[in-house]
Amino acid sequence: MRRRGVTVILGALITALLAAGVMVAPMPYVVLKPGPTVDTLGSSDGHDVIQVAKGQTSKSAGQLRLTTVNVQSQVELVWAIRGWLSDSDAVVPRELIYPPDRSEQQVQEQNAQEWKESQTSAERVALRELGYPEQVYVGKITSGGAADGVLQAEDVITKIDGTAITESGQVSTLIQGKPAGSTLTIDYERAGKAGTARITSKADAEDGKPRIGIELGSRQTDPLGIEIDLDKIGGPSAGLMFTLGIIDKIRPEDLTGGKIIAGTGTIDDDGKVGPIGGIPQKLAGAEKAGAVLFLVPKDNCAEALRNARPGLTMAEVATVDDALTALKTFTAGNDPKPCSAS
Repeated sequence: MRRRGVTVILGALITALLAAGVMVAPMPYVVLKPGPTVDTLGSSDGHDVIQVAKGQTSKSAGQLRLTTVNVQSQVELVWAIRGWLSDSDAVVPRELIYPPDRSEQQVQEQNAQEWKESQTSAERVALRELGYPEQVYVGKITSGGAADGVLQAEDVITKIDGTAITESGQVSTLIQGKPAGSTLTIDYERAGKAGTARITSKADAEDGKPRIGIELGSRQTDPLGIEIDLDKIGGPSAGLMFTLGIIDKIRPEDLTGGKIIAGTGTIDDDGKVGPIGGIPQKLAGAEKAGAVLFLVPKDNCAEALRNARPGLTMAEVATVDDALTALKTFTAGNDPKPCSAS
């Protein structure tokens, strides 16, 4: 009996140790958790998140908060169980966040790059919304084309036949608005100095359309010296909230109406709002921050409706103009366009 008792005790002890080992063994999952929210109109680490070196800025009574997701990359069974039982966390296969062919560092580096690109697009869209024109410049000269030897790469085209150029599409419209062989007066800036050229268009060998043999690019001027100072966050999903933050800082009117507004969404150079990941965690983070309105990318609406939070109104947005309309509607006491499940 004594020997049998020792065997039972040893068996129980071994079973317990094995169970404990399973509980702390790494699993092929990550846990997505609500991350911090940041007021783009406020400060972080003692610095304004959005800084404007030149020109007047305004002060808002409310907040425009970007939302984030924390990724717990080292997951043991005990954490996975907690995540499965949580109403705000999500346990997902590790490969969805960290593809097998890429290291964590490579993923983080890509996130950092997308973070910077989202800021650049946000600045461009906001400045255009604020009325600052884009520069249309010569990207490449076609050898033997009408502009060869006359214009140079990086020349900024300011006028064609007296019409001010504010977007690249105007250039082809004005050139093709006259028959091939027409002479156009093109005003440009080169290295900060103004110049004028007269160029005769040629018929394209393939489609016969009049062309002058240049490829164009466009870029947004920034006379305000805008800088976004926020580290330790990655990915492109703060683009929309950065755009709105810049607009609110520069315009005298308060976009927030004194309320706490949160949201998410990528932004491209055309002002379109794109979908993001982690919408359930971002809604939970917004609720915790006291937000009363959440701006949801249109393509995330179905998922957002399945994870709605009490007291948090959700507005569907597909463009920055949609977001501005939603803010104006909501702060006036009306209901913005709601999320649709379709």
